[in-house]
Amino acid sequence: MRLFVGLDLPEDLRLTLGLLRAGINGARWVPPENFHITLRFIGEADRHQAADLDDALADIDVPAFDLAFHGVGSFASRGRLRAIWAGLESSGALVHLHDKVERAAVRAGFAVEQRKFKPHVTLARLKGTPEVAAQRFLEDHAGFTTRPFTVERFVLFESTLGGEGAHYTPVCRYPLGTFDYADYGDFEDLAADYADSDA
Repeated sequence: MRLFVGLDLPEDLRLTLGLLRAGINGARWVPPENFHITLRFIGEADRHQAADLDDALADIDVPAFDLAFHGVGSFASRGRLRAIWAGLESSGALVHLHDKVERAAVRAGFAVEQRKFKPHVTLARLKGTPEVAAQRFLEDHAGFTTRPFTVERFVLFESTLGGEGAHYTPVCRYPLGTFDYADYGDFEDLAADYADSDA
């Protein structure tokens, strides 16, 4: 099975993000039901590895926290735009959860993730798309924001590839704690550290 750990989204925010899916001819827009925030891509795993990962993820104990979307951006490869995404406001709590998930994955026997954590929701994938249209989209939606939403759980997903794209099935959901970050520590420094490392 092909696995990843992520956050699902409230239905109203799926609809809000879905309204952005226009304005770039030739883009392959992601269906709103597939919108998610990836915390850790796992890849192929057998049932024993999946069980070990489930045990490690179940040990994570962090508080629930709020997130909000802010801005849009793109990923490029070999000088060409490959994807358009919606970004998130800086969040030390999100970085803290990501780090816990990363340690759990390594403890379960998976290799350390070498790529830098860049939280986002992929809106579209681009192949041969005129870059003028994509750049115009990025400029037009640079000020995109949403209401804050509370992250109350994270999810282990199975990704199944098909002729019409990927289908994501929740395998297990892991609730976050009810205690408050005010009592847990100041994790905004984590977000600042990640932002500084981009410089």
